[in-house]
Amino acid sequence: MKKTIIFSILLAAGAAYYFYSNQPASKAESQARPTPNVVVAKAEMQPIRDEVEALGTTKANESIAVTPKVTDMVTELNFDDGDIVEKGRMLVRLQDREQIARVTVANVKMKDHKRELARISSLVTSQTVAELERDRLQTLIDTAKAELDEAESALKDRHILAPFSGRLGLRQVSLGSLVTPGTVITTLDDISVIKLDFSVPERFLQSIEIGKEVEATAVAFDDEVFKGKVVSVDSRINPVTRAVVVRAEIPNKKLRLLPGMLMTVKLIKQSRDGLIIPESAIIPIQKDHFVYLVNDENIVERRQVKLGIRKRGWVEIVGGIEVGEQVMIRGILKVRPGDSVKVETSENFSFQDQAKVGPTV
Repeated sequence: MKKTIIFSILLAAGAAYYFYSNQPASKAESQARPTPNVVVAKAEMQPIRDEVEALGTTKANESIAVTPKVTDMVTELNFDDGDIVEKGRMLVRLQDREQIARVTVANVKMKDHKRELARISSLVTSQTVAELERDRLQTLIDTAKAELDEAESALKDRHILAPFSGRLGLRQVSLGSLVTPGTVITTLDDISVIKLDFSVPERFLQSIEIGKEVEATAVAFDDEVFKGKVVSVDSRINPVTRAVVVRAEIPNKKLRLLPGMLMTVKLIKQSRDGLIIPESAIIPIQKDHFVYLVNDENIVERRQVKLGIRKRGWVEIVGGIEVGEQVMIRGILKVRPGDSVKVETSENFSFQDQAKVGPTV
């Protein structure tokens, strides 16, 4: 009951204000009151953008945890924390004396069998030695070759190389540590390009295209904007959030962005020019919106307008006023339609700054 009474009072007050403000000031009242000072801004065409804003998480272009394939002792650590390494660089060497010996033995056996085969080849041709002996030696050569491949593979497993170029993380083992498969020695991330994954509501799905520009900011870098492009869109929509994951790539030449960072992303749907005025000029009355204009004779005029995209600080006007007309942004409560005013434009600079920022849908 109290809410109904309060609502009725507010509605009556609004109607009274609407009626009173529609009445032009009488000549006697105008003469009695001093001419008020008001601040105005010109309605101007400015570039505006339709954007979708979201939160995203950064990922490395390529990322792995460096782990061994076998169980053995660490005998060499050829990196420091945070090193930038090239592809193929040896990071860790495990105990490999036994594997080196096996490679040597396999090589000796294969060379010995090849020399013996070479000696009897001419005898086989002259039928002095049976072909069966040649076949036996060839089998021994093939077996020795397989043993050599196995020994080299075991030796290779004890030499841990960087599979791609990137930055290493913190070292998690020490010289002499016994490591097993799954033991994390360090991490390796290729962060020359950063992947940025963010969720967009499904209603914007039609406006998401490969190649669309994105702008991202991070709390670690105040007022710095990182630009990238959309490279892929997930094939599924989350049935709980009704959003689709979009992936963008951001160049990271200075390696400043790191995996796991939280970034605010703006997906630019389209860019266009629009008629912009400060938001403080708008007078809402029920479902309608009005502005106070100041004409060339410094007389106040009220006009209904139609709004487009709106954001804190400014608003797009799609109908009701023209480019160059002056809208009142300060002193609105001191005047009524028909009043004569003194015009100031000292706050026009703030409008220019606000107009550079695109809207968020």
